Amino acid sequence: MIPAYASLSERIWFYAFRVGCGLILLFLVIPILVIIPLSFNSDSFLIYPMSGFSLRWYEEFFFSDTWTHALKNSLIVAPFATLLAMVFGTLASIGLTRVDFPGKALVTAILISPMVVPVVIVGVATYLVFAPIGLSGSYVGLILVHAALGVPFVVTTVSATLQGFDYNLVRAAASLGANPVTAFFRVTLPLVAPGVISGGLFAFGISFDEVVVTLFLASPEQTTLPRQMFSGIRENISPAIAAVATILTIFAVLMLLTLEWLRGRSERMRTSASNR
Repeated sequence: MIPAYASLSERIWFYAFRVGCGLILLFLVIPILVIIPLSFNSDSFLIYPMSGFSLRWYEEFFFSDTWTHALKNSLIVAPFATLLAMVFGTLASIGLTRVDFPGKALVTAILISPMVVPVVIVGVATYLVFAPIGLSGSYVGLILVHAALGVPFVVTTVSATLQGFDYNLVRAAASLGANPVTAFFRVTLPLVAPGVISGGLFAFGISFDEVVVTLFLASPEQTTLPRQMFSGIRENISPAIAAVATILTIFAVLMLLTLEWLRGRSERMRTSASNR
């Protein structure tokens, strides 16, 4: 909020900055607001004005063999990739936070590199590596690559949570006879759980939305939902794609609300711990 003693130029800049941010946000949201009504269009084309209201495209999504097969593949790949990303990302975060060693910055850069390297490069590289060993066109190869893409998000969120972690709690558990595994599951994991879950949600979203790597690695039988949408846009634009996009938008909103709830829960836990 702008202070009462701010000058006229500061007030103008304050409101101009917020109007600019609002316009940018509106520019980003307009495509979503446009596509959602089209998913209820009774016509077979993505056009305005709409001639009528219909749920036929949602019915096609849920009862079409093509779409349900793609959804099934996404629900096979994304959960397993998320689980692997959460396990390896959490362990890597704890190791990087607790231990100082030569080359730590290099290891950190390698772990988060999938977040900044163009996905098409990842797709080409993994195809060249996986094809000779038979992992190309398999669920295992697809899950491993999606997990690698999700690990940086888990490392980032868990590392942020561990910044305020009191390792004296782990030492106290060890002094009471707990082995390292017990101390991890009974002390460390419950306290960093918000960061782990947040990173897992990001990893799940990345895997569920990934199309470029899937184009390189997946066989026709392993078509995921984003790949099916991509193929539909190229070959035959159907309002069913708008229905799928609307469902994915609702899923993304629910995921963001969950992340916000976890962030608030983490802040409350830190405040409670500091008051003690």
